[in-house]
Amino acid sequence: MSTNVRYDVTDSVAVLTIDRHERRNAVDRETGEQLRDALVRFDADAAAAVGVITGSGGTFCAGVDLHDLAAGASLEGRDTGFMGYSHLEVRKPLIAAVEGHCVAGGLELALFCDLRVAGDGAVFGLFQRRFGIPLTDGGTQRLPRIVGLGRALEMIHTGRAVDAEEAHDWGLVNRVVEDGTALEAAVEMASGITAFPQQTVRTDRRAVFEGLGESLRAGLAIESWWGTHSMETGREGAKRFVDGEGRHGDGVFEH
Repeated sequence: MSTNVRYDVTDSVAVLTIDRHERRNAVDRETGEQLRDALVRFDADAAAAVGVITGSGGTFCAGVDLHDLAAGASLEGRDTGFMGYSHLEVRKPLIAAVEGHCVAGGLELALFCDLRVAGDGAVFGLFQRRFGIPLTDGGTQRLPRIVGLGRALEMIHTGRAVDAEEAHDWGLVNRVVEDGTALEAAVEMASGITAFPQQTVRTDRRAVFEGLGESLRAGLAIESWWGTHSMETGREGAKRFVDGEGRHGDGVFEH
């Protein structure tokens, strides 16, 4: 079996690279299975605190391989979405490092991540609209949560291209950098996150996701529950502050 998804860990940052550039990193069934396995590996990997997903050859991901779909591929037997991963629960932060096209299921993959860093020439869009291919990997659910209902429906209904600047204005992209440097910038951001106490990074993240769609009262209860379960880490941090650590903004992440 070919290796279409590479997995590398350096200094607590795992980089997952879709390496199928001859197909613009489109995901066939084999690649989807490898992507799922890489995400499961990352979630269980004690040496990796933050993950970065990227694509080879100057393209993030063109989505589902339409050759696979045209040959009769279906959702049957794919209990984690058509591309293999989208129903997974990953307990650590993920950052998408986007260069070139991030379209169709590739955009859905970027939406699966917590944060998105893009080269200034990156292009986003649900290009499958023109072929009548449905969104099956979280786009209808994650996109409205990130950019709002109106903008999500515009992208879903029209399938139009959104450039990096507009994506940043919408909150779809967190940071725009010079073309060719998205991976470097994403790893830098990931490294900054790894420097923090990971217990509260993960419990605060969990509280955010579990509170989505809940009432304020229910969301506050979720926050309190997770906060209670990480308070010992907070006490340790408070003691370090009292002892002089972190004064004058030392340790704050900056781009």
